[in-house]
This record gives sequence, structure tokens and C-alpha cells, in this order.
Amino acid sequence: MSVKEFFRQRAVNIMVGGSYELPNWLDQQGRARQFACRTTRVSPFRMIVAGPVIGRVGDSIRSYFGDFGKLDGRISDVTSGEFLMELAMTRDNRRKMANKLAWLENKQKDGSVKDARRRARIILPNPHSMLTFHDGVTRRCFIIDASETGVAVSADVQPEIGTPLAVGSCVGRVVRHLSDGFAVQFIEQQRSSALERRLNRAPSPRAVAAGAPAQGREPTGA
Repeated sequence: MSVKEFFRQRAVNIMVGGSYELPNWLDQQGRARQFACRTTRVSPFRMIVAGPVIGRVGDSIRSYFGDFGKLDGRISDVTSGEFLMELAMTRDNRRKMANKLAWLENKQKDGSVKDARRRARIILPNPHSMLTFHDGVTRRCFIIDASETGVAVSADVQPEIGTPLAVGSCVGRVVRHLSDGFAVQFIEQQRSSALERRLNRAPSPRAVAAGAPAQGREPTGA
């Protein structure tokens, strides 16, 4: 099925964070690489997923979402920064998925429906940004979450801790590796009102090299 056809079907427009694996994407130890992702539209049969690495039509997908658990499937269509995943599951699991989606849709509409796992950090409406390294190399990335002092991202690269870079126009350096990405602490604290705009804007020339912390100056964490 295509993304265009899926938008004509009954589904829930909802953002649920998770992670996924693609075939032939391995880390240095030969293990499957994990990438962070977020759903944008979900039904008991398929879902649209935004992530840093899109894969190809026909690729198998292994994924995990806190609200849905483990989900396997394959890619049936791709768009800019997103792919359509056909879900492989039993009839009983589809029924459970439908019930979960109904609850999540109700939670979206009714503010009195609470979820104790709500994140304290900011989840941006547009999760896609660009990494810029000190040598000018750029790579696409997916923003997992952000705060005024740092950001967690997922990409097809895993820079060493201490690497200076910019996420959008926010300059910082890598302070921690995550199972599906890495954390960056900003050199300067950002205003929450401008954070989304800056994370989706390219840095000024030489900003990464000029803003990199001096040797020996260790950040406290993102």
C-alpha cells in the first residue's frame, strides 16, 4: 500500500516514540543498529514512521514502541523522512492494537486521561534536523527529545564522546551514547521559545569550530 492510499483509510494520527532496526545496518560489534523513531499515523494494519534512516521498499523492520510493544513488518512505501510499515501480527494482536489505539485517541481528546510516563523533555512537532561537524560534513538526524540545555538525537553515525557539532544551529558536543543515538549538550543554554526554530536552522559558518569547548572542559550532561 502507498502512503497516499493509507491516508484514505481509518487510522489515528498520533505520535508514539520507539526504536527500529533495518537489515544490513550493523554497529562495530556486528550487532543490529537501533534508530529512534516516532509514529505519525497508525492503524492495526500499518503505520507511518518518521526516523533518521528510511530504508527501501520491501525491507523488513523490527521495532519497539513503549505503547505497542514489539512490532515486526516490512516497508511498503517511503516519503521524505518517513516510511510506511505493514504490520505482521495475529488477529488477536490486531484486536489488542485496535483497543490500544482507541485508548490513545481518547487520551488525545480528553485531557483528564493521564499517563504517568509523560516525558518532562520537549518533543518537537518536526523531529528532523541536520548535524554539522567541525569539518563542514553534514548528516541528517532525528530529534528524540530536547531541552534548553541539550538534545538527544538518532542518526546513521555515532560520533565519539566529546565531538563538537551543531544540531541545526545549536552548537554543542557529544556527551553520552544512547542505545538508539547520542546526547549533545549545548555550549549555551537555549530559550525554549526559540528552540524548535534553531534546531531546524543551519548554523552560521565556522560556528561549530568556534563554539567547541576548550580542551579539558567537561560538560555536566545533556
